[in-house]
Amino acid sequence: MTRTDVVVTGMGATTPLGGDVASTWKAALAGTSGARTLDNDWAEQYGIPVSFAATVAVAPSEVLAVPEIKRMDPSAQYAIIATREAWADAGSPEVAPERIGAVVSSGIGGIWTTLTAWDTLQARGARRVLPMTVPMLMPNSPAAYVELEVGARAGAHALVSACASGAEAIGYGIEMIRSGRADIVVAGGTEAAIHPMPIAAFAASRTLSTRNDDPAGASRPYDTDRDGFVLGEGSGIVVLESAEHAAARGARVYARLAGVGLSSDGYHITSPEPGGRGQIAAMRAALLDAGLDVTDVRHLNAHATSTKVGDLIEARAVREVLGEAADTVAVSATKSLTGHLLGGAGALETIFTILALQQRQAPPTINVSNPDPEFDLDLVRDTPRELPSGQIAAINNSFGFGGHNVALVVTTVS
Repeated sequence: MTRTDVVVTGMGATTPLGGDVASTWKAALAGTSGARTLDNDWAEQYGIPVSFAATVAVAPSEVLAVPEIKRMDPSAQYAIIATREAWADAGSPEVAPERIGAVVSSGIGGIWTTLTAWDTLQARGARRVLPMTVPMLMPNSPAAYVELEVGARAGAHALVSACASGAEAIGYGIEMIRSGRADIVVAGGTEAAIHPMPIAAFAASRTLSTRNDDPAGASRPYDTDRDGFVLGEGSGIVVLESAEHAAARGARVYARLAGVGLSSDGYHITSPEPGGRGQIAAMRAALLDAGLDVTDVRHLNAHATSTKVGDLIEARAVREVLGEAADTVAVSATKSLTGHLLGGAGALETIFTILALQQRQAPPTINVSNPDPEFDLDLVRDTPRELPSGQIAAINNSFGFGGHNVALVVTTVS
């Protein structure tokens, strides 16, 4: 039985680099950092040791109507902004609702709504808590709003796997099409967790960079002086479609999503397994699913959060999977540009991977002044790298607290 090919026909985003895909990609290729000092007094008010983050470049209030903002948590607002761009980019296809699916994930969910409602309850009593609070805070709220936006009736899902959530959502969307449940799936991730409580919590776990005097230079994947990630926010959404369906309606195709690999570490709630066992398994499974050899891979978008331990575990896992072929793979660590979008990271980085193949340009990794001598891969530093012509493949890695591992294989289309 011939397996259904899944292609990407639309993309949308709102990120720390721009309010859409085009501006985000342009800033990424230019090596721009989205990290900036926060315009508030949270650090002083709460004693938080981190005073910066990578906030969205375009506020939802500049894009959405006031009633929409009032009934959506920021995580859903970002997802809707990205979805509208992606759906229009795909040509606003006219498809029977029963053949449309939605899979949109968040690692944390409606944290702003949850904490604001708690503050309201404490300060003003139960009568002042908004009646829309639960629909706004629930982690499936972005998926539900996207489902309503595109009229999806084939299923709406919200997979939660921490920082791997966005990539796993895309993987699930691929399976929905392969299984015949849908012809088109809107899939991706979103996050809006730049709030004093999550910042304080991440800081307490010593996973955030504390370079308050240099936000733009704080995310330093694979640098000897890396000291943690930069918290980011935003959303990335793709429109997935069966190749047959896309061809029948004459849709433009960006790339083929050829392989999905999933695994779990079974090791620790926050730390990755030291040998990269689960990461290796996910990458190998994705390549097997795609029917490709390691020599087909010419680009990799690394999870690379800029933590001391995590970066090297992934680098060793990539080397283990690719072997000598790793020497011809251009590695990009784009969280150095965008910060870490948590549940939105894997989806945005899938978009970066798709564009890298389509435009034959691997985006740069910035802030690597002193490469870690233990890093044994070909890192794209400071300026974009031209990718070879012909049929090539790329891997996008996404890993999350709890030992969640997702690898997606993207290929060019002829």
